[in-house]
Amino acid sequence: MTFTLPGFDLPAFIRSTLDEDLGVGLPGGGHDVTSESVIPAEAQFSGVMNTRDAITVAGLPIAAEFFRTLDPEMAIEVLVEEGAQVPAGTKLMTLSGNARAMLTAERSALNTVQHLSGIATMTRTYIEAMQGKATLLDTRKTIPGLRQLEKYATRMGGAKNHRMGLWDAAMIKDNHVLVAGSITEAVRRARDAGVKDVICEVDRLDQIEPAIAAGSSHILLDNMGPDMLAEAVTLIAGRAPSEASGGVRLDTIAAIAATGVTYVSVGRLTQSAPAADIGLDFTPL
Repeated sequence: MTFTLPGFDLPAFIRSTLDEDLGVGLPGGGHDVTSESVIPAEAQFSGVMNTRDAITVAGLPIAAEFFRTLDPEMAIEVLVEEGAQVPAGTKLMTLSGNARAMLTAERSALNTVQHLSGIATMTRTYIEAMQGKATLLDTRKTIPGLRQLEKYATRMGGAKNHRMGLWDAAMIKDNHVLVAGSITEAVRRARDAGVKDVICEVDRLDQIEPAIAAGSSHILLDNMGPDMLAEAVTLIAGRAPSEASGGVRLDTIAAIAATGVTYVSVGRLTQSAPAADIGLDFTPL
């Protein structure tokens, strides 16, 4: 089954990634000089992709497409479902087909699944630390061009996507308030413009009531400690969802989630997740 994501062009991503590695358009580029000079064109390989870390899996169908693009006849079996938690040593995928195609696609495929599985794994770690309290959100702190994939990976780890971009909700921050003159005016302008979802960031307790009274549909509580968050939740009193954001770490998220906030957002899920250690071993046929 072909991997699809709304708003994501998989064939274009595969092609541009391979073109980058092959140096398409550069002097002397456009081919894998190592494989072409060392591996006979008719050579066949079998391969096994496995993880050396305990991981939450994300990106295997995308990795498979790199190989299929260069060898449409390649036999590929994905052994693990997306979002599965697997121990170190787990086999993730088997391949059999043209050796040159396999070697040329290897790094692009591994880079993708290592990065996305790293995000999914960190996401799962944060969710486990929350102990069932609140819902974990991702952010727009993504690598340019990879937002759809990175936010897909956080979903595989168990998080909920926050805004996908600047288009799907208004996020009123301090600079918007500065220009509008007040929280009340900023929220009013967004509402008057017909924006359905209006998120208002506050960093003081006295900003909560004006934000809600003006019609905010979501209150973002910025850089507040657990005690202040608990007080903010009391003031909001269920009139809008609340989100704790800013400086959330693995060692603090349990206390933050326990304050009663609806959501906790964590930028480092996509900004700082380390790549998973995943390898690919080949055998000539």
